[in-house]
Amino acid sequence: MAECTSILLCFLFTLISATSLVNAETHYHEFNVQETPVKRLCRTKNILTVNGQFPGPTLEGRNGDTLVIKVINNGQYNISLHWHGIQQMRTPWADGPEYITQCPIQPGASYTYSYTLDNQEGTLWWHAHSRWLRATVYGALIIRPKPSVPYPFGQPNKEIPILLGEWWKGDVDAILQQALFTGAGPNFSDAYTINGQPGDLYRCSSKDTVKFYVDPGDTVLFRVINAALHQQLFFTVAEHLLTVVGADADYLKPFSTRVIMLGPGQTTDVLLIADQPPARYYTAATAYASAQNAPFDNTTTTAILEYTSFPCDSKTGSFLKPILAQLPAFNDTTTVTAFTTQLRSPSRVEVPIDIDENLFFTVGLGIVNCNPGPRCQGPNGTRFAASMNNVSFVFPRRASLLQAYYQGIPGVFTTNFPPVPPIKFDYTGNVPRALSQPTFGTKLYKLNFGANVQVVLQDTGIFSTEDHPIHLHGYSFYVVGQGFGNFNPSTDTSNFNLMDPPRRNTIDVPVGGWVVIRFVADNPGVWLMHCHIDSHLIWGLAMAFLVENGPGMLQSVRPPPLDLPRC
Repeated sequence: MAECTSILLCFLFTLISATSLVNAETHYHEFNVQETPVKRLCRTKNILTVNGQFPGPTLEGRNGDTLVIKVINNGQYNISLHWHGIQQMRTPWADGPEYITQCPIQPGASYTYSYTLDNQEGTLWWHAHSRWLRATVYGALIIRPKPSVPYPFGQPNKEIPILLGEWWKGDVDAILQQALFTGAGPNFSDAYTINGQPGDLYRCSSKDTVKFYVDPGDTVLFRVINAALHQQLFFTVAEHLLTVVGADADYLKPFSTRVIMLGPGQTTDVLLIADQPPARYYTAATAYASAQNAPFDNTTTTAILEYTSFPCDSKTGSFLKPILAQLPAFNDTTTVTAFTTQLRSPSRVEVPIDIDENLFFTVGLGIVNCNPGPRCQGPNGTRFAASMNNVSFVFPRRASLLQAYYQGIPGVFTTNFPPVPPIKFDYTGNVPRALSQPTFGTKLYKLNFGANVQVVLQDTGIFSTEDHPIHLHGYSFYVVGQGFGNFNPSTDTSNFNLMDPPRRNTIDVPVGGWVVIRFVADNPGVWLMHCHIDSHLIWGLAMAFLVENGPGMLQSVRPPPLDLPRC
């Protein structure tokens, strides 16, 4: 009888799997990376684009579909592409960060990425993961439910991707090279953008301001993506409520707000009902800047939400000016906290409870002492550095970490990343100067397959406390707690949300505070965890997890693809 039951279960599993495969589709794309002249802020310059588009093409699929993207590099720089938030279950070779899961695609070469959209629905995005090329090489990645499966919030009348970005008048690679040479902070951007356009508050930008057209009563799903290179951003629509329904390709318990905040790398799905008097309303984004005395781009990008039936000026026949949007002050951490604390999963979720790996990672900026001169133009004649647990991450160059692991190449990395800070100190208080200098290395932390992992991410005040958007490749994680000051395991754990915490792939560590995440290490590979402020990444604010194939796995990670780029 037991044998019959087992056979029946196997048959049902096979039938369900086959049905799922029948409904799934494979989508093929070709991405041509190329130089394209683009005019913004009164001047034209060449930028790197995909298929001549800025922002790049939108990728779409349903839960369970497979995407196959052949990337042809016709640009002048080495490049790799990352599919931000895709969990890449058993497909780590498709993740994309250069020198982590692959060497970059050299000019004139190509590489084909293939991966499945597995148990995720909502908004993600893709972007270059080489140098600062993602300043212009990025686009939306939309995952819809399987056929005949509705959205949990009803079908909107319109769906509109909104990609927030940054724009520099100068050459972005030259700005990067100058920052690397001097050791100082990079020049901040000259404008923010919505879908590639700065908007009519900037010079030479009015006629190209992006417009979103709605009919009275429409329900609009805005898929908001922060693709900015360096800056957290507030986003709002004048006079309209936004109902948050998802983030990072996971649904959320709906709540209404006037403003949302997204760190670089994060996505947020919001519903807007066009229930205001027909008119033109500004859609706007501006900086949330938390580091004390750090310069930043204090401008505002705009698009226009335009009702199709709004009247024009009866005297002049011209369009009426858009209604202004109210945005928080650049340092309004209170508004940020009020927003983030409302994020909840729609129902109870299975949070890892019995923790096997309890890790504590400090994150923040530091400095490196050096001889005064042109290569030491950071604070007081130093160079900026950044670290996690006082280790400043060094990217390898002769092989990617994943290649080095699976091919047994020695001397590329070590597995001695510290699970806790080497020295315990007042993380968000006055930090002794002796603690400001990190060590340098390519260190991984090894996780056993199937381990329940908890990571405390603690901001530090070594140079300045600051909000850090931390992204974990290969996983989504539950955010079970966050707060300000130094994390106290004796008292703060009692306030953890183990019922309905939100699931994210990128989380902002609060300025002068901490956040706690949990996940199950069930995806073999080498997975980068890093700050998604790209200046912090080049200074070393990163580490990587090594998760080996587990015993008894039905499917392990395959060997490297034949066309995997070589270093």
